[in-house]
Amino acid sequence: MRRRILGAVLFVMASLVAFGQSATPSDTGADREDVRRDVRDKRRDTRDLRHDRRDIRNDQTDLRKDRADLRRDAHKDQRDVRADRRDARSDRRDSKADRRVTTPRHR
Repeated sequence: MRRRILGAVLFVMASLVAFGQSATPSDTGADREDVRRDVRDKRRDTRDLRHDRRDIRNDQTDLRKDRADLRRDAHKDQRDVRADRRDARSDRRDSKADRRVTTPRHR
C-alpha cells in the first residue's frame, strides 16, 4: 500500500514537472527577442571595444610625441641657459675691461 501511494505521489510530481516544462513553448518569441537583443549588444560592445583600442593607440602615440617634444624643448632650454651664462660672463669681462680703460689711475 505504501508503494502505491509513493508511486502515485511520484507520478503526480513527475506529471506536474513535465507539464510545467511543456507549458513554456509560447515564450519562444520573447526568447528570440532576447537573443536578438544579446546579439545587438554583443555587436555594440565589440564596436566599442574596437574604438577604445583605437583611442588607446592614438593616446599612446600622442604621449610619445609629447614626451619627445618635451625632451627636445628641455635640451634646447639647457643650451639657451649655457649660452646666456656664456654671454653674461663675456659681458662682465667686457665691463671690467672698459672700466680699466676709462678709469684714470691716480698715483
